[in-house]
Amino acid sequence: MSGMVKLLDEIAGVDGGVVESRLPGVRFFKETRHVARRPMLYNPGICIVVSGHKVAYVGGQTFRYDVDNYLVTSVAMPFECESFPSQENPLLGMFIDIDIGQLNNLISMMERQDNPSVAVSNGRQLAIGPSAMDADMKDAAVKLVKALQSEQEARILGPGLVREVYYRALCGNQAPVLYSLVRGSGSFSQVARIIHMMEGSYSEKFDIQQLADSVHMSVSAFHKAFKDITADSPLQYLKKIRLSRARDLIVQQGMKAYLAADEVGYESPSQFSREFKRYFGRSPAELMRDVRSS
Repeated sequence: MSGMVKLLDEIAGVDGGVVESRLPGVRFFKETRHVARRPMLYNPGICIVVSGHKVAYVGGQTFRYDVDNYLVTSVAMPFECESFPSQENPLLGMFIDIDIGQLNNLISMMERQDNPSVAVSNGRQLAIGPSAMDADMKDAAVKLVKALQSEQEARILGPGLVREVYYRALCGNQAPVLYSLVRGSGSFSQVARIIHMMEGSYSEKFDIQQLADSVHMSVSAFHKAFKDITADSPLQYLKKIRLSRARDLIVQQGMKAYLAADEVGYESPSQFSREFKRYFGRSPAELMRDVRSS
C-alpha cells in the first residue's frame, strides 16, 4: 500500500479536509492531527484507510479500520468516530459511496439471490462493521486510486474499478448486510429499507406505528429490529440524521442556524439549539462563528 499512500498524500488536499475525486461518489480524506471522538454521519459506503487508523464507536461496540480492515456501512449511520494519524504518516484514505442499483446488478450476476445463507439471519446485525482488507481488495483499491489521477482514466476505467471494489466487498465479511440490503426478505432487509426511506425524507414527520405496520411488525418488534441495525431507536436515529444534516448546511453552505433547523424539520429553533449542543458539544451559534473565522 506504500505507493497508494504516496498517491493519496498528494491528492487528498489540506489537513482535515475531504476532497472530491475525479469520479462522483469517491472522496479522499487526510488528517495529520489526532481528532477526538465526535459524532459523524456516514452514508452507505466503503471506507478504506491506507495510513493511520480510525475507531468507530457504535452502541457499546468499537470497530477499528486501518490498513488491515476497511469499514462498510449499508445504511446511513450516525455514530462516533476518532481519528489516529501515526507519528510518521498522516491518516489517509478514501470513501466510496454504495450505489444500490450497481450492488443489485452485481448480486444478480453472482447468482446469490437464491442462496439464503448469504443474507442476514434474524439475529442481531449492525449495519456497520469492518471487513478484512485482503489482497484482492487492496489490488482493487490501488487500481482505483491510480485511475483517478487522470481525467480520462477516471472517466473510462473508474466506474468499472468502483464496481470491482463492490464485488470484493460482496466477497468479504460484510457481504450478508450488503446482500440483505437489496435482496433479503428478513427483518434486517425490511427495516433497512425503512431506514433508507427515513434518511431520504428526514425533514418529514413519521408515525412509528405506521412504519411498523408497513413491515408487518408490532411496534416493540420494530423498535428492537431498528436498534439491532442502527444501535438507536427510530426517533433517536431520525434526530441524529437531522442534526447531522443541519450541521452540514451550516458548515458547507454557511446557512444560518434557524434556517438550517427549519430545513431539516425542526419547528422550534430553541429545541434545535438545545439538541444540537447536546449532540455536538457546542451550539449552532458557536459553530457558525468558527465557520466565519476559518
